[in-house]
Amino acid sequence: MNHEIDFPAGIWEPFAKSRPPVRCSPGYLIYLQGAQATCFYFLKSGRVKSFIQSEDGAERVLNLYRAGSLFGEASFFDELPRVSSAVALTPCEIIAIDRELVTQEFARNPDLALAMMQYLARTVRLLSGQVDQMAFRPARWRVANYLLTLAAGTGIVSCTQDDIAAAVSASRVTVSRVLGEFSSRGWVELGYRMIRLREPKKLRELV
Repeated sequence: MNHEIDFPAGIWEPFAKSRPPVRCSPGYLIYLQGAQATCFYFLKSGRVKSFIQSEDGAERVLNLYRAGSLFGEASFFDELPRVSSAVALTPCEIIAIDRELVTQEFARNPDLALAMMQYLARTVRLLSGQVDQMAFRPARWRVANYLLTLAAGTGIVSCTQDDIAAAVSASRVTVSRVLGEFSSRGWVELGYRMIRLREPKKLRELV
C-alpha cells in the first residue's frame, strides 16, 4: 500500500487545535483488532504501524504512518469492529477524534469533509492495488515497490526485514535474499534497522 497518500501538508491540523495530544511510548497498543471504534486518530508526531493478526498469531503489516497522518478512520465511519490493530513504533503524540470533534470541524470547514471523503476513497483504491500486488507480483517487485513507497522524499527506510516480510507477504529468508541482491548491485545500502536507497532509479525500473 502507498504509505503516504498525497494530500497537502497540514490538511488535518484543524483536528489538533482544540485538544491536547496523548503521548504514547514505543510498543503502546493504540487500538486492537475486533474492538469497537469510538474514535480515529491524528498522528501529531512519531510513527505508528497498523497490522492484522490471524488466529495462529501470524502478523501482516498494513501500513506505517508518519506525523501528519490519520489512522483508524475506516472502522470509525462504518461503525463496525476494527479490522486491524495499531501500535506506536516510536514515541508518539496522537489526538483522538470522536464524533463531537469531527462534527464540529466539518461544520466549521466543509472543505475538510470533502477532503476526508477523497482520503477514504483513495484508501480503498490503494488497498485494491495492494491486493493486486500481493497476488500477482514477484517478491523482487513487491520489495522494491515497498522500499520506494517508504523512502519517498528521504531515500531512507527505517524498518526491519521482518517488517518488510510481513508487509509484502513474503518470508524473511526471501526478503533477505532480495535485499542482498539489491545491495550487491549497489542499489541499496543495508544498515541496522535502516535501508538507504542508493539507486532508486534502478528500483523504479524494476517496478
